[in-house]
Amino acid sequence: MTRPFPTKNLRFYLTAPSPCPYLADRKERKVFTGLEGPDATSVNDSLTHAGFRRSQNIAYRPACDLCDACVSARVVVGKFEPHRRWRKILGRNEDLARSLRPADATEEQFWLLRRYLLSRHGEGGMSDMTLLDYAAMVEETAVKTHIVEYRYTAPGADEGELAACALIDVLRDGMSLVYSFFDTRDARRSLGSYIILDHIRQAQAAGFPHLYLGYWVNGSEKMDYKAQFQPLELLRGGAWRAFEDSGLADPTGEDFYVQED
Repeated sequence: MTRPFPTKNLRFYLTAPSPCPYLADRKERKVFTGLEGPDATSVNDSLTHAGFRRSQNIAYRPACDLCDACVSARVVVGKFEPHRRWRKILGRNEDLARSLRPADATEEQFWLLRRYLLSRHGEGGMSDMTLLDYAAMVEETAVKTHIVEYRYTAPGADEGELAACALIDVLRDGMSLVYSFFDTRDARRSLGSYIILDHIRQAQAAGFPHLYLGYWVNGSEKMDYKAQFQPLELLRGGAWRAFEDSGLADPTGEDFYVQED
C-alpha cells in the first residue's frame, strides 16, 4: 500500500483563463503539477484524495475565479445497493465480456473513441484527437493504470466487437475513472452508466472503499448523472462529506433527472 506523499514538495502552476466546457459564459482556470519519478503513484494518490484529476503525467484541479461549481465526487462502494433502474442496466449488458488490459493504446480502441466523440462531443476539445493523441492519453502515465475493455458476446454481426473502454487508475483507497467511451448506437444499454456500475462491482470485489468519478459540476446537465450513484461523497471545505450533507443536494428532496447515456 502506498503512503500519502507530502505535497509541499511539489511545484504547482496556474493556467490562463479559457472558456468553461460545462457552464456557459464562464471561464475556467486550472492549477497543475507533474506526475513523474519514483513517487508518482504516491503523489497521484494524495492529490486525487485532495480533489485533483490525472491527465497523462499531469495532475490538475479547477482554480477558477469566483466559481467553485466543480466538486470532486466518489461513490461509497461498500454501501452501494443497485436500485431497479441499475439492475435493469446490468441485466441488459450481461452479454458483455470484460477484460483487463495494460495501458497500451490500440487502433480498435481509437476508432471506437472517434465514433463516440463524433456522436456525443462533436464540438468538444477532444473532437480532433489523432491516434498519437490517444496513445499519449493512455500510455503517458507513471502511475498504476490499466484499460478495461468490454466486448459483445451475443451471436450476431457484433459478436466480438468492442463495445466500451475505461481508463482506470488504481489508488490506495479505490479506483479512479480517468476516462471512458463506448458504442452509442444502442441507447437502451446505457453503457456509460453500466461502466460505472461494473466498476462499483469491481471495487467491491477488490475490497476498495471508493470509486472516484471525477468532478460533479453543480448546475451542469452534462454532469447531473454522477449524482445518481448514491451514496456519494463530495469534497467540500477540504473534507469528504456525504452528498446530502454537502449543502449541494437538491433542496426539494426530488430525485435528479435521469438521462440515458
